[in-house]
Amino acid sequence: MSAKENKELTKAEEQVMQAVWKVGNGFANEIVAAVEGSPAYNTVLTVVRILEQKGYVSHVTFNRSNRYYPVVSREEYMQQQLKGFAQRYFGSSPRALVSFLVDKNEVSLEDLESITKELEK
Repeated sequence: MSAKENKELTKAEEQVMQAVWKVGNGFANEIVAAVEGSPAYNTVLTVVRILEQKGYVSHVTFNRSNRYYPVVSREEYMQQQLKGFAQRYFGSSPRALVSFLVDKNEVSLEDLESITKELEK
């Protein structure tokens, strides 16, 4: 099963994945340093291994050290999550999602006009 078919990441997995995206190609100590909240080294490595099993991360081995890298880009993950969210809560309707955001004053009509102008370019 590819990462694109996996369900969303847990909060801990997403936090470590954010660090992997930030580092790009990096060794465990670099990823640990990039994770917010100073979690334990072993905890982060455990989550990295889970992310590998799920197909989000892979590694190349140098001597006895692994350099990890993201297999799924941040943009791909965001798209996957937004699509799932829209399916679950808005019947896959972008119009329903945008209407909800406008109704809740999360997006102004001026924002919508600006977005529309950018899309028309």
